Amino acid sequence: MAETTTFKNLPLAKAINESLRAALESDPKVLIMGEDVGKLGGVFRVTDGLQKDFGERRVVDTPLAESGIVGTAIGLALRGYRPVVEIQFDGFVFPAYDQIVTQLAKMHARSLGKVKMPVVVRIPYGGGIGAVEHHSESPEALFAHVPGLKIVSPSNSSDAYWMMQQAIQSDDPVIFFEPKRRYWDKGDVNTEAIPGPLHRARVVREGTDLTLAAYGPMVKLCQEVADAAAEEGRSLEILDLRSVSPLDFDAIQTSVEKTRHLVVVHEAPVFFGSGAEIAARITERCFYHLEAPVLRVGGYHAPYPPARLEEEYLPSLDRVLDAVDRALAY
Repeated sequence: MAETTTFKNLPLAKAINESLRAALESDPKVLIMGEDVGKLGGVFRVTDGLQKDFGERRVVDTPLAESGIVGTAIGLALRGYRPVVEIQFDGFVFPAYDQIVTQLAKMHARSLGKVKMPVVVRIPYGGGIGAVEHHSESPEALFAHVPGLKIVSPSNSSDAYWMMQQAIQSDDPVIFFEPKRRYWDKGDVNTEAIPGPLHRARVVREGTDLTLAAYGPMVKLCQEVADAAAEEGRSLEILDLRSVSPLDFDAIQTSVEKTRHLVVVHEAPVFFGSGAEIAARITERCFYHLEAPVLRVGGYHAPYPPARLEEEYLPSLDRVLDAVDRALAY
Protein backbone atom coordinates (compact mmCIF):
# COMPACT_ATOMS: atom_id res chain seq x y z
CA MET A 1 0.00 0.00 0.00
CA ALA A 2 1.02 3.62 -0.53
CA GLU A 3 1.73 5.82 2.47
CA THR A 4 -1.53 6.34 4.31
CA THR A 5 -2.82 9.88 4.03
CA THR A 6 -6.17 11.63 4.26
CA PHE A 7 -6.96 13.36 0.98
CA LYS A 8 -9.37 16.29 1.21
CA ASN A 9 -11.61 17.41 -1.62
CA LEU A 10 -10.30 14.81 -4.03
CA PRO A 11 -12.16 14.54 -7.36
CA LEU A 12 -13.58 11.08 -8.03
CA ALA A 13 -11.26 10.62 -11.02
CA LYS A 14 -8.22 11.49 -8.93
CA ALA A 15 -9.37 9.10 -6.21
CA ILE A 16 -9.34 6.26 -8.74
CA ASN A 17 -5.90 7.39 -9.91
CA GLU A 18 -4.58 7.27 -6.35
CA SER A 19 -6.13 3.85 -5.82
CA LEU A 20 -4.52 2.47 -8.96
CA ARG A 21 -1.21 3.96 -7.89
CA ALA A 22 -1.48 2.28 -4.48
CA ALA A 23 -2.26 -1.07 -6.14
CA LEU A 24 0.69 -0.78 -8.53
CA GLU A 25 3.01 0.04 -5.65
CA SER A 26 1.82 -2.78 -3.39
CA ASP A 27 1.61 -5.65 -5.90
CA PRO A 28 4.01 -6.14 -8.84
CA LYS A 29 1.42 -8.41 -10.47
CA VAL A 30 -0.99 -5.50 -11.00
CA LEU A 31 -0.99 -4.16 -14.57
CA ILE A 32 -3.02 -1.44 -16.26
CA MET A 33 -3.99 -1.78 -19.92
CA GLY A 34 -6.10 0.20 -22.34
CA GLU A 35 -6.34 2.68 -25.16
CA ASP A 36 -4.35 5.84 -24.39
CA VAL A 37 -3.99 4.99 -20.67
CA GLY A 38 -0.22 5.56 -20.73
CA LYS A 39 1.29 8.62 -22.37
CA LEU A 40 -2.04 10.46 -22.56
CA GLY A 41 -3.22 9.31 -19.12
CA GLY A 42 -6.65 8.33 -20.44
CA VAL A 43 -9.23 10.56 -22.09
CA PHE A 44 -10.46 11.58 -18.62
CA ARG A 45 -6.89 11.61 -17.21
CA VAL A 46 -7.79 8.90 -14.71
CA THR A 47 -4.45 7.13 -15.29
CA ASP A 48 -2.44 10.33 -15.60
CA GLY A 49 1.19 9.96 -14.53
CA LEU A 50 1.08 6.22 -13.89
CA GLN A 51 3.06 5.13 -16.96
CA LYS A 52 5.67 7.78 -16.22
CA ASP A 53 6.15 6.43 -12.70
CA PHE A 54 5.72 2.67 -13.31
CA GLY A 55 6.87 2.21 -16.89
CA GLU A 56 5.42 0.90 -20.11
CA ARG A 57 5.45 -2.73 -18.93
CA ARG A 58 3.11 -1.96 -16.03
CA VAL A 59 0.90 0.66 -17.70
CA VAL A 60 0.38 -0.50 -21.26
CA ASP A 61 -0.99 1.51 -24.18
CA THR A 62 -2.90 -1.03 -26.28
CA PRO A 63 -4.17 -1.05 -29.87
CA LEU A 64 -7.77 0.06 -30.47
CA ALA A 65 -9.11 -3.46 -30.02
CA GLU A 66 -11.35 -4.02 -27.00
CA SER A 67 -11.72 -7.75 -27.61
CA GLY A 68 -7.95 -8.06 -27.73
CA ILE A 69 -7.54 -6.01 -24.56
CA VAL A 70 -9.87 -8.23 -22.53
CA GLY A 71 -8.58 -11.41 -24.16
CA THR A 72 -5.02 -10.46 -23.26
CA ALA A 73 -6.11 -9.70 -19.69
CA ILE A 74 -7.64 -13.17 -19.41
CA GLY A 75 -4.34 -14.71 -20.50
CA LEU A 76 -2.43 -12.58 -18.01
CA ALA A 77 -4.80 -13.58 -15.21
CA LEU A 78 -4.18 -17.24 -16.06
CA ARG A 79 -0.46 -16.53 -15.52
CA GLY A 80 -1.02 -14.99 -12.08
CA TYR A 81 -1.31 -11.29 -12.92
CA ARG A 82 -4.05 -8.90 -11.80
CA PRO A 83 -4.81 -6.80 -14.88
CA VAL A 84 -6.94 -3.67 -14.73
CA VAL A 85 -8.23 -2.86 -18.21
CA GLU A 86 -9.90 0.33 -19.31
CA ILE A 87 -12.68 0.48 -21.87
CA GLN A 88 -12.39 4.07 -23.04
CA PHE A 89 -16.16 4.70 -23.23
CA ASP A 90 -19.19 2.64 -22.25
CA GLY A 91 -20.39 2.14 -25.82
CA PHE A 92 -17.00 0.70 -26.82
CA VAL A 93 -17.34 -2.35 -24.57
CA PHE A 94 -19.46 -4.36 -26.99
CA PRO A 95 -16.59 -5.59 -29.21
CA ALA A 96 -15.28 -7.17 -25.97
CA TYR A 97 -18.68 -8.47 -24.84
CA ASP A 98 -18.01 -11.96 -26.18
CA GLN A 99 -14.69 -12.22 -24.32
CA ILE A 100 -16.28 -10.95 -21.10
CA VAL A 101 -19.40 -13.11 -21.20
CA THR A 102 -18.18 -16.37 -22.74
CA GLN A 103 -14.66 -16.46 -21.31
CA LEU A 104 -13.99 -14.09 -18.41
CA ALA A 105 -17.25 -14.84 -16.59
CA LYS A 106 -17.07 -18.60 -17.12
CA MET A 107 -13.47 -19.55 -16.30
CA HIS A 108 -13.97 -19.96 -12.56
CA ALA A 109 -16.97 -22.28 -12.92
CA ARG A 110 -15.57 -24.10 -15.95
CA SER A 111 -12.46 -25.04 -13.97
CA LEU A 112 -14.46 -26.07 -10.87
CA GLY A 113 -12.90 -23.23 -8.92
CA LYS A 114 -9.28 -24.01 -9.78
CA VAL A 115 -8.77 -21.02 -12.06
CA LYS A 116 -9.11 -17.51 -10.65
CA MET A 117 -9.91 -14.52 -12.84
CA PRO A 118 -8.71 -11.40 -10.98
CA VAL A 119 -9.52 -9.00 -13.82
CA VAL A 120 -11.02 -5.54 -13.35
CA VAL A 121 -12.74 -3.99 -16.38
CA ARG A 122 -13.05 -0.23 -15.89
CA ILE A 123 -15.86 1.40 -17.85
CA PRO A 124 -16.66 5.14 -17.71
CA TYR A 125 -20.43 5.15 -18.16
CA GLY A 126 -23.57 7.25 -18.26
CA GLY A 127 -24.55 10.61 -19.67
CA GLY A 128 -24.59 14.18 -18.55
CA ILE A 129 -21.45 15.33 -20.36
CA GLY A 130 -22.85 16.22 -23.78
CA ALA A 131 -21.00 13.46 -25.60
CA VAL A 132 -21.63 12.08 -29.07
CA GLU A 133 -23.23 8.74 -29.97
CA HIS A 134 -21.90 5.61 -28.21
CA HIS A 135 -20.32 7.70 -25.42
CA SER A 136 -23.19 7.84 -22.89
CA GLU A 137 -24.49 4.31 -22.47
CA SER A 138 -25.49 2.58 -19.21
CA PRO A 139 -25.11 -1.14 -19.99
CA GLU A 140 -24.77 -2.43 -16.41
CA ALA A 141 -27.91 -4.62 -16.59
CA LEU A 142 -26.46 -6.53 -19.55
CA PHE A 143 -23.50 -7.60 -17.42
CA ALA A 144 -25.49 -8.10 -14.22
CA HIS A 145 -27.50 -10.76 -16.06
CA VAL A 146 -24.31 -12.82 -16.54
CA PRO A 147 -23.38 -15.19 -13.69
CA GLY A 148 -19.72 -15.02 -12.74
CA LEU A 149 -19.34 -11.24 -13.00
CA LYS A 150 -19.36 -8.73 -10.16
CA ILE A 151 -20.80 -5.31 -11.08
CA VAL A 152 -20.08 -2.23 -8.97
CA SER A 153 -20.33 1.54 -9.32
CA PRO A 154 -19.10 4.16 -6.83
CA SER A 155 -20.94 7.42 -6.29
CA ASN A 156 -18.26 9.38 -4.42
CA SER A 157 -14.51 9.76 -4.11
CA SER A 158 -14.09 7.63 -0.98
CA ASP A 159 -15.94 4.69 -2.51
CA ALA A 160 -14.08 5.16 -5.79
CA TYR A 161 -10.76 4.77 -3.98
CA TRP A 162 -11.66 1.82 -1.78
CA MET A 163 -13.94 -0.07 -4.15
CA MET A 164 -11.15 -0.04 -6.76
CA GLN A 165 -8.77 -1.48 -4.17
CA GLN A 166 -11.27 -4.19 -3.28
CA ALA A 167 -12.03 -4.96 -6.93
CA ILE A 168 -8.34 -5.44 -7.74
CA GLN A 169 -7.95 -7.76 -4.76
CA SER A 170 -10.93 -9.88 -5.82
CA ASP A 171 -10.17 -13.26 -7.40
CA ASP A 172 -13.33 -12.95 -9.50
CA PRO A 173 -13.80 -10.57 -12.44
CA VAL A 174 -15.24 -7.18 -11.54
CA ILE A 175 -16.88 -4.77 -13.98
CA PHE A 176 -16.17 -1.36 -12.47
CA PHE A 177 -18.57 1.26 -13.80
CA GLU A 178 -17.27 4.79 -13.25
CA PRO A 179 -19.88 7.59 -13.42
CA LYS A 180 -18.15 9.95 -15.82
CA ARG A 181 -20.42 12.91 -15.00
CA ARG A 182 -19.15 12.66 -11.40
CA TYR A 183 -15.43 12.46 -12.26
CA TRP A 184 -14.91 16.07 -11.17
CA ASP A 185 -17.06 15.99 -8.03
CA LYS A 186 -14.84 16.31 -4.97
CA GLY A 187 -15.02 14.49 -1.66
CA ASP A 188 -12.91 13.40 1.30
CA VAL A 189 -10.90 10.20 0.95
CA ASN A 190 -9.34 8.62 4.01
CA THR A 191 -6.91 5.92 2.86
CA GLU A 192 -6.82 4.49 6.39
CA ALA A 193 -10.56 3.81 6.70
CA ILE A 194 -12.27 1.20 4.50
CA PRO A 195 -15.95 2.27 4.08
CA GLY A 196 -17.19 -1.33 4.14
CA PRO A 197 -17.40 -4.55 2.11
CA LEU A 198 -17.45 -4.15 -1.66
CA HIS A 199 -21.01 -5.35 -2.20
CA ARG A 200 -22.74 -3.81 0.82
CA ALA A 201 -25.19 -0.95 0.33
CA ARG A 202 -24.99 2.10 2.58
CA VAL A 203 -27.60 4.50 3.93
CA VAL A 204 -26.31 7.96 3.07
CA ARG A 205 -29.32 9.81 4.47
CA GLU A 206 -31.79 8.64 7.10
CA GLY A 207 -35.50 9.07 6.44
CA THR A 208 -38.90 7.79 7.46
CA ASP A 209 -41.38 8.33 4.62
CA LEU A 210 -39.85 6.73 1.52
CA THR A 211 -36.65 5.02 0.37
CA LEU A 212 -34.75 6.21 -2.70
CA ALA A 213 -32.38 3.47 -3.91
CA ALA A 214 -29.70 4.40 -6.44
CA TYR A 215 -26.07 3.84 -7.40
CA GLY A 216 -23.31 5.66 -9.24
CA PRO A 217 -24.31 8.97 -10.84
CA MET A 218 -27.88 9.00 -9.49
CA VAL A 219 -27.01 9.09 -5.78
CA LYS A 220 -26.20 12.80 -5.92
CA LEU A 221 -29.49 13.47 -7.75
CA CYS A 222 -31.36 11.58 -5.04
CA GLN A 223 -29.75 13.79 -2.41
CA GLU A 224 -31.04 16.84 -4.27
CA VAL A 225 -34.49 15.23 -4.42
CA ALA A 226 -34.43 14.56 -0.67
CA ASP A 227 -33.50 18.20 -0.02
CA ALA A 228 -36.42 19.39 -2.16
CA ALA A 229 -38.82 16.94 -0.51
CA ALA A 230 -37.72 18.08 2.94
CA GLU A 231 -38.96 21.57 2.11
CA GLU A 232 -42.42 20.00 1.77
CA GLY A 233 -42.11 18.16 5.06
CA ARG A 234 -41.23 14.76 3.63
CA SER A 235 -38.41 12.63 5.01
CA LEU A 236 -36.68 10.52 2.36
CA GLU A 237 -34.08 7.85 3.06
CA ILE A 238 -31.31 7.46 0.48
CA LEU A 239 -29.69 4.08 -0.04
CA ASP A 240 -26.50 3.98 -2.11
CA LEU A 241 -26.54 0.44 -3.52
CA ARG A 242 -22.85 0.62 -4.62
CA SER A 243 -23.09 -2.88 -6.13
CA VAL A 244 -25.45 -4.03 -8.89
CA SER A 245 -24.39 -7.68 -8.79
CA PRO A 246 -24.60 -8.98 -6.18
CA LEU A 247 -27.31 -6.67 -4.84
CA ASP A 248 -27.61 -6.04 -1.11
CA PHE A 249 -31.29 -6.97 -0.82
CA ASP A 250 -31.06 -7.18 2.97
CA ALA A 251 -30.19 -3.49 3.20
CA ILE A 252 -33.01 -2.55 0.84
CA GLN A 253 -35.45 -4.69 2.80
CA THR A 254 -34.42 -3.14 6.10
CA SER A 255 -34.98 0.35 4.74
CA VAL A 256 -38.31 -0.48 3.08
CA GLU A 257 -39.66 -2.15 6.22
CA LYS A 258 -39.12 1.23 7.90
CA THR A 259 -40.35 3.61 5.18
CA ARG A 260 -42.90 1.30 3.47
CA HIS A 261 -42.23 2.98 0.11
CA LEU A 262 -39.48 2.47 -2.49
CA VAL A 263 -38.42 4.35 -5.62
CA VAL A 264 -35.44 2.99 -7.58
CA VAL A 265 -33.46 5.46 -9.72
CA HIS A 266 -30.90 4.67 -12.42
CA GLU A 267 -29.80 6.22 -15.72
CA ALA A 268 -30.21 3.00 -17.70
CA PRO A 269 -33.55 2.32 -19.40
CA VAL A 270 -36.28 1.23 -16.99
CA PHE A 271 -37.34 -1.61 -19.29
CA PHE A 272 -35.54 -4.78 -18.08
CA GLY A 273 -33.21 -2.61 -16.00
CA SER A 274 -31.73 -3.42 -12.60
CA GLY A 275 -34.64 -1.60 -10.97
CA ALA A 276 -36.97 -4.31 -12.28
CA GLU A 277 -35.13 -7.02 -10.35
CA ILE A 278 -35.10 -4.86 -7.23
CA ALA A 279 -38.83 -4.18 -7.55
CA ALA A 280 -39.66 -7.85 -8.01
CA ARG A 281 -37.48 -9.10 -5.17
CA ILE A 282 -38.54 -6.41 -2.69
CA THR A 283 -42.20 -7.00 -3.55
CA GLU A 284 -41.67 -10.67 -2.65
CA ARG A 285 -39.78 -9.86 0.55
CA CYS A 286 -41.79 -6.88 1.75
CA PHE A 287 -45.31 -7.58 0.47
CA TYR A 288 -46.91 -6.96 3.87
CA HIS A 289 -44.85 -3.85 4.55
CA LEU A 290 -45.25 -1.97 1.27
CA GLU A 291 -47.98 0.66 1.15
CA ALA A 292 -47.44 1.35 -2.56
CA PRO A 293 -45.94 -0.40 -5.58
CA VAL A 294 -42.20 -0.11 -6.06
CA LEU A 295 -41.71 2.63 -8.66
CA ARG A 296 -38.79 3.07 -11.02
CA VAL A 297 -37.27 6.15 -12.64
CA GLY A 298 -34.70 5.80 -15.41
CA GLY A 299 -33.96 6.27 -19.06
CA TYR A 300 -36.49 5.57 -21.77
CA HIS A 301 -36.57 2.43 -23.92
CA ALA A 302 -34.94 4.25 -26.83
CA PRO A 303 -31.44 4.80 -28.17
CA TYR A 304 -29.54 7.44 -26.26
CA PRO A 305 -30.41 10.79 -27.86
CA PRO A 306 -28.16 13.58 -29.19
CA ALA A 307 -26.55 15.76 -26.54
CA ARG A 308 -29.08 18.58 -26.83
CA LEU A 309 -31.86 16.17 -25.77
CA GLU A 310 -30.10 14.12 -23.12
CA GLU A 311 -31.52 16.13 -20.21
CA GLU A 312 -34.98 15.13 -21.42
CA TYR A 313 -33.90 11.48 -21.49
CA LEU A 314 -32.08 11.25 -18.17
CA PRO A 315 -33.80 11.11 -14.77
CA SER A 316 -34.26 14.62 -13.39
CA LEU A 317 -35.20 16.13 -10.06
CA ASP A 318 -38.76 16.71 -11.27
CA ARG A 319 -39.17 13.17 -12.60
CA VAL A 320 -37.95 11.60 -9.36
CA LEU A 321 -40.08 13.96 -7.26
CA ASP A 322 -43.09 12.98 -9.37
CA ALA A 323 -42.42 9.30 -8.57
CA VAL A 324 -42.14 10.20 -4.87
CA ASP A 325 -45.48 12.01 -5.05
CA ARG A 326 -47.15 9.08 -6.79
CA ALA A 327 -45.78 6.55 -4.31
CA LEU A 328 -46.88 8.54 -1.27
CA ALA A 329 -50.32 9.20 -2.79
CA TYR A 330 -51.37 5.52 -2.57
